[in-house]
Amino acid sequence: MELKSVLIWILFICLLLFLGLLAASKRMSRLESRNEISNRPAMAFVRQRITGLLIRSYALFMKIAPLRYYVLKVRGKLSHLHMYAEFELRRKTMLLVYTLVLTFGLGITMLTWMNPSFLFFLTLLIATAVLQGLFLDGFVNRIERKLLEQMLEFFAAVRHAYHRHGMIVDAIDEAAEGLGEEIGSHAYRINEALAAPKQEEALEQYYETAPNRFLKAFAGISSLVLEYGDKSAKQGSVYLRAIASLTQEIHLDLVRRNKLDYLLKGLHIIALAPLFFTKPIEVWARQNFPLMDYFYLSKAGIVIKIIIFLIILVSYILLQKIKNEEETSYRAAGNKVPWEARIYKTQWIRAVVQWFVPTRSSLSYYRLSRLFKDNNLTTKVEWFQLRRIGLFIIASLFTIVLCITLHMVSQSRILQEPPESTTFFGSMSRQEEEEAKQTAAMEKLAMKELSGSSAIDYDTAFKSTELAVAAHGKSLSREELAMMAKRIINKLDRYNHEYLKWWEVAIALASGCVAYETPLWLLWFQRRMRLADMRHEIYQFMTMIGIFKELERISVEEILEWLYVYAVIFKVPIERCLLNYSQGAESALRELKEEVSLEEFGRLVDKLLLAAEKIAIVKAFDDLEYEMSFQFERRRLDYEKSLETRAGLGRFIGFSPMYSLVFAYLVIPLIWMSFKQMDMYFEHIQKL
Repeated sequence: MELKSVLIWILFICLLLFLGLLAASKRMSRLESRNEISNRPAMAFVRQRITGLLIRSYALFMKIAPLRYYVLKVRGKLSHLHMYAEFELRRKTMLLVYTLVLTFGLGITMLTWMNPSFLFFLTLLIATAVLQGLFLDGFVNRIERKLLEQMLEFFAAVRHAYHRHGMIVDAIDEAAEGLGEEIGSHAYRINEALAAPKQEEALEQYYETAPNRFLKAFAGISSLVLEYGDKSAKQGSVYLRAIASLTQEIHLDLVRRNKLDYLLKGLHIIALAPLFFTKPIEVWARQNFPLMDYFYLSKAGIVIKIIIFLIILVSYILLQKIKNEEETSYRAAGNKVPWEARIYKTQWIRAVVQWFVPTRSSLSYYRLSRLFKDNNLTTKVEWFQLRRIGLFIIASLFTIVLCITLHMVSQSRILQEPPESTTFFGSMSRQEEEEAKQTAAMEKLAMKELSGSSAIDYDTAFKSTELAVAAHGKSLSREELAMMAKRIINKLDRYNHEYLKWWEVAIALASGCVAYETPLWLLWFQRRMRLADMRHEIYQFMTMIGIFKELERISVEEILEWLYVYAVIFKVPIERCLLNYSQGAESALRELKEEVSLEEFGRLVDKLLLAAEKIAIVKAFDDLEYEMSFQFERRRLDYEKSLETRAGLGRFIGFSPMYSLVFAYLVIPLIWMSFKQMDMYFEHIQKL
């Protein structure tokens, strides 16, 4: 089946599916009695029927393996936001699935229709697999921002209710009424956990499903105040000051998100726009400059197409990473067994990997282990080296396959290549196009007859040309036959030189080496970028400790337990400290300090060490407010620098695809055509 036929079917199925949704809702509405319709608004009735269709579609998709995998993937993105409403979770999941499938299905169909190339079609499928994940993340980020805005209203309502009642459970219960759907479900869950007989277990269950650290902190602080009682310090109620600190954190996060969104607004569209103009530019150039056919159909033209598309894809991905709205992009490693561990169990693979693993006593092994510890990766050096070897093999093979494919495409183009046109501007007439096609067919027939010959001279090519012309029932002059024979010899020479070169193998090995080093470079870059996230998390620890130190009868171990709940980057080191705490507080805290090399974290652990051994917690952290004010100002300055840097990089990356399209796909071909025309002019002048 041809590619155009496949595209027609894809377009037809997408439109049929879209029309089916509308028809199903109308069909269901007709089946209802007029009394039911008159008792409810029309829009609400249609919305209810569409919801029913989405729920039934969810059950149907879960029975089909490929669709079930995709639905579960989308559901996983939304699960933390609708954890407690299964019906709403299924409805939003299917609505998002249909939106993504229809949007990308129609987009792939239209783009491939404009550029009917199988290679371009496969590239679009790969790009769609990446872009749909990015669109899904963007949708989730918008919901998270809406949740943060509702949390501000919720915290303000809790403050007012707490002033009236002085009871935390009653204040949360009253504040949850009349709030948005997203925050309302979390408020009721927090209230249920606080009022549960086994409060610790209920809170642990909620921590596992909480969508952000602010709600976890609010639930934990409410539990602490319920257990130890509120205390009116110089600055007021400890509970209300804790809510004010969380509100300040949310305000800072929202300002950062809104400003970043404003600075990068529209750059995604600018980055994707060249994707729609590659084919129109090529069509315009080929219609007005016939010589451009030789460029766009050559290996250089195909490589430039691939490079431009890769630039567009990479630019869009980088923009999404720059616009990443998570304050702490790092996440602690999970307990999932990596694929490298499963493959490494094979004996012959283990033997091969050992050649690339440094000895345990070497400096390289120590540096890799230290790098893993700094990035909090629960992986082994052997698994990491296996990943690098796999990337080397994949990149090298992909480059070699690409080179071979380009050679095959060039050979096919040489066989069908018509004579060079003397028309420099405009387009050839219909008669000239037919003559060029006939000449190309005759030359192709002659080349097939000569393809088995080891050495081809002019006489042999001339005889084959005569036979090919006679087979097509044409009669040409001797001069025309001689020119055709020379073109055939030139084509055969170029055809025979289309094979894998040694320097192409060298390029493939070089690309493999780059892929081999890429994971290591990413770890170094991640450790450098993670420094700001580590400082931000330490400031959050200070906020929590500022509340804990006002509570009587709280111990250092309990503070570490709450910090473990709240932590992201330092979660694993704090967990190890808690496991070793029963064997000795001093040794556990000293190991925690040695495990993390950041100076600010070391000072924080030193104060915990003093509080565990000699003095009270409130005295150990007596200068916490001054330290927090300094950290907050530095954090705000880091945010401003980060936003300026991201804005500059975003503008550069966003306009890179447009610059690449103009220069690489239009300017460079025009320059090439100018030199080609100059060569043809000189040839005509020499013949005069």
